[in-house]
Amino acid sequence: MAETLEIRGSQYRVKVRNPLAVALLTIVTLGIYFLVWWYKINRELRDFGRARGRDLGDSPSLSTLAQFPGSILIIPAWVSAWRGTGRVRQAARVAGQEPLIGWVALLLYIVIGIGWMAYLQDALNNVWRTEAVALPGQASLPALDEPMPGQASAPALDEPMPPPLPSQPADSSVIEPPSREPPLSESERAVSPGEPPSLEPPGSSQP
Repeated sequence: MAETLEIRGSQYRVKVRNPLAVALLTIVTLGIYFLVWWYKINRELRDFGRARGRDLGDSPSLSTLAQFPGSILIIPAWVSAWRGTGRVRQAARVAGQEPLIGWVALLLYIVIGIGWMAYLQDALNNVWRTEAVALPGQASLPALDEPMPGQASAPALDEPMPPPLPSQPADSSVIEPPSREPPLSESERAVSPGEPPSLEPPGSSQP
């Protein structure tokens, strides 16, 4: 799935492509899509160079012919791939980004070609997200440091913590049961109110 953007300050258009889709389409089409993709990214690099006053190639057709039928001779295809990787690195520098690693790209090209394609396309996507804008009426792409839709953003380190919750007040609706005193004995009941209880044992008489 690709999204068309317009290079800022020009009428040239570029596409943000899914790197995995680029690799899979190359497998499904038995390499035919690679030639289409190679032509398109070289044309986009040429247009980006013209918009920024830089030399990022001038003939995407020759770059494609170097891959096929140039791949029969091997050397033209290698030269075209190496120069194309260099243009992607230079485009990243123009956009003020860290360029892709050259030896990693070379290793991927030798070992697994579709990995090299996905690596280049991912680097180009970062350039286009920085140097291109959405077409009129089209939703803009999220910036590199913004979360994708549906993804929660992490809180900033300097963001103040929320105040603590106030303590819960005591519930006044809870009524404590009245305390119960032990029942009085018969001797205590015989004592009239206000009269101190007798300390003598029951049955004793005054001398």
